[in-house]
Amino acid sequence: MKSWRGLLAFACALLVFADQARAAEPPRTLRETGFFDASSPKLPFSPQYPLWSDGADKQRFIALPPGTAIDASNPDAWDFPRGTRLWKTFTHGGRPVETRLIERQADGAWQFAAYVWDAEGRSAELAPPRGTILVVPSAPGGRYVVPGRGDCLACHGGAPSPVLGFAALQLAPELRALVERGWLRGLPHELLATTPRIAAASSVERAALGTLHGNCAHCHHAGPGRVPLRLTLQQRVADPEVSAAEVLRSMVGARSRYQPDPQADARIVVPGDAAASVLLRRMRSRDPRVQMPPLGTEHADEQALALLAHWISQDLSRHKEP
Repeated sequence: MKSWRGLLAFACALLVFADQARAAEPPRTLRETGFFDASSPKLPFSPQYPLWSDGADKQRFIALPPGTAIDASNPDAWDFPRGTRLWKTFTHGGRPVETRLIERQADGAWQFAAYVWDAEGRSAELAPPRGTILVVPSAPGGRYVVPGRGDCLACHGGAPSPVLGFAALQLAPELRALVERGWLRGLPHELLATTPRIAAASSVERAALGTLHGNCAHCHHAGPGRVPLRLTLQQRVADPEVSAAEVLRSMVGARSRYQPDPQADARIVVPGDAAASVLLRRMRSRDPRVQMPPLGTEHADEQALALLAHWISQDLSRHKEP
């Protein structure tokens, strides 16, 4: 019963968010979004734990309205001023294919849009509301999927902040520069005194947990809007030791709700046995009924799978279940 209530709450939250996202039609061209406006400074950024996007290269930019700043007093869920715009351009073979826009409207709602570049890479036009599929020879499999506006809500709608990747942990090495630039206000002083990072037993574990944070935490977290599972993969900088312990406890030795074999008692992560860990099975699968993340990728991230397999097989081989 609890899981159904959780699903209902999650669905209702997405419906509300979807109504907000449909409030206004996005600009018809990328130029109209201010992407090419040299008079409005855009800050490039790169999260240290990026989201896997089938091997696409990505360039990210953020622009704030003049005289505004991001409220970072909650270090794990920044509050962005109205008028904030973020762009992310996906390229394959050196050619821009798509640019996604996230913009906070005057009423506080967030708008999502995708723009498809022309063959010469000179301009981009608004993609259809339900997305489209492009022929891109340099992309894996020769095709590229542009998401629909509703698809954006699957990741952004239930996250602690609708903006993914521009946050304290993801930008830890740049926090002081952002404060000095005047882009952040209210950031707890201790995060400037000591650069925030994931609490982990080894560099391999830190990289593994960071990969899960960057790719999965927008759904699997402990706050409102999360998917109705006890799996928590979000790393919080406000209390990294407690946060990391919660993450490990939620998956290491924890029973998986998805059971590949009805006769077996599958676990999300089995210390010392990557092959038996449901986490890797779901990340590797491209069966839409099984794969995780469920959207945004058609090809498994082999490098991430190798990292996680090493962590589970080696680092966790003598791990005591929390």
